[in-house]
Amino acid sequence: MKQDNAIDAFAALAQESRMTIFRLLVRVGPDGLQVGEISRRLDIVTSTLSGHLSILKRAGLLTATRHQREIRYAANLTAVNDLIGFLLADCCEGQSNNCSEILSLLDRR
Repeated sequence: MKQDNAIDAFAALAQESRMTIFRLLVRVGPDGLQVGEISRRLDIVTSTLSGHLSILKRAGLLTATRHQREIRYAANLTAVNDLIGFLLADCCEGQSNNCSEILSLLDRR
């Protein structure tokens, strides 16, 4: 992942509602949720939600799939992995013993 892409992703997540939306979609996994369901679960009106989803999608953090009149959003798990990889690429200058807690979290997946 390029630094510019990482900055875009972090900028998109640097807002409370967008972080909440993103965390919900990461939690539900690759099937994602329809816009109406996201709105219901988070109690965000759809007009406001639409703008947040657009920003997250533009940053590459979400995918969108249309099913007739409804759009289903899901976390782009490849982008999430790339973002984590970007953050950890130079972790502790190769001294993995200094990063053991972080690496153990990644091993749990």
